[in-house]
Amino acid sequence: MTVLVTGGAGYIGAHVVKLIRDAGGDALVVDDFSTGLAARVPGATIVRMDLSVPDSVERLSVVLREHDVRSVIHLAAKKRVDESMALPAFYFRQNISGLANVLLAMQATNVDRLVFSSSAAVYGSPATYEVTEDAPLSPENPYGQTKLVGEWLVRDAVRAWGLRAVSLRYFNVAGAGSPELGDPLVMNLVTMLLQGRSLGQQPKVFGGDYPTRDGSCVRDFVHVRDVARAHLASLDYLSRPQRPWDVFNVGTGTGSTVLEVTRELAAVSGWNVEPEICPRRPGDPASVVASVDRIAETMAWRAENALPDILSSAWTAWQHDHPNA
Repeated sequence: MTVLVTGGAGYIGAHVVKLIRDAGGDALVVDDFSTGLAARVPGATIVRMDLSVPDSVERLSVVLREHDVRSVIHLAAKKRVDESMALPAFYFRQNISGLANVLLAMQATNVDRLVFSSSAAVYGSPATYEVTEDAPLSPENPYGQTKLVGEWLVRDAVRAWGLRAVSLRYFNVAGAGSPELGDPLVMNLVTMLLQGRSLGQQPKVFGGDYPTRDGSCVRDFVHVRDVARAHLASLDYLSRPQRPWDVFNVGTGTGSTVLEVTRELAAVSGWNVEPEICPRRPGDPASVVASVDRIAETMAWRAENALPDILSSAWTAWQHDHPNA
C-alpha cells in the first residue's frame, strides 16, 4: 500500500516522504514543480501534475488505482501571504480547486484517508497568548482564508461520503532534517535572516515595545522534521475506530521572541551583528504560541527539537545551498 504525498517534492513534503520511506513504506509524489525539486525525493516515484486543473481528477484517479494508494497527505498549495493579497483568485483556484480535485479523485477510487495541510493562519491575530484549536477563526489574508475553506471542505467530505481526515494547523515551520532539505524559499523569519546575513545586511526587528519579555513579538517555531512526524502520527490516528478530533495544532507550545531568534542565529552562524529595532508592522500580534495538548494527548506526538536545533540545522542547510554564505 502506498501513501500519496501531494507537493511531496517541496520543503515539508520531502521530509514527509523521507520519513515514510525510512519507515519502510512506499511514497508516491505528485507535484507541479513550481517550487518543488525532484532531487529532494531521490528514488521516489514522481508524477508531475497541476492538481488545480479540471482534468487532474481523471488523471489522479488513474494514478491512485495504478499505485494502490490507500492514504493521501495533501501538502500541495500556494503559501505566500503577500502573493495571496495581490492574487486572491489565483490562490483560491490553486488551493481550493486543487483540494477539491484531490477529494473527487479519492472518492472515485475509494481512498478514504486524508491528512490535510492547514495553517495557524486560520486564527488571524489571536486574542490570547496560547492558541487552542477552539480559538476564534479569523484569517486576515486570502492564503489563510483558503486554508480555512479547505478545512470546511474536508469536514464536509467526511460527512458526505465517509472520508477519514485530519487537518494539521502548522505554526512557524523552520529548520532542516538534513543539509540537502533546507527551506528553499525566503518566506519566514529564519530564511530571511539567513539571506540578510549572506547579503551583509543588518537584521531588522519590527517592534521593540510589545508587552513581551524583550519587547519583540513572540512566535512558536517548530522543526520541519517534527512537522513531518506529525503527519505519520496522523496516518496512524486515522486507522483507529474512534477519532474524537479532526483538527490539531502542530507547534512546540513554547514561544521565542524575534530578538531571541535573531541573536541565537547570529551566535550559531558566527554573525557578529546587533539587530536594528524598527517600528511595528501593522497587524502583527504580540504573541502567537500553539497549545499542543490535543495532539499530545490524542496522538502522543510532541516536538522533539528546540530552537537551537532548528537554527543550527537551518544554518547548516543554508551553507549547503549557498556555499559562499
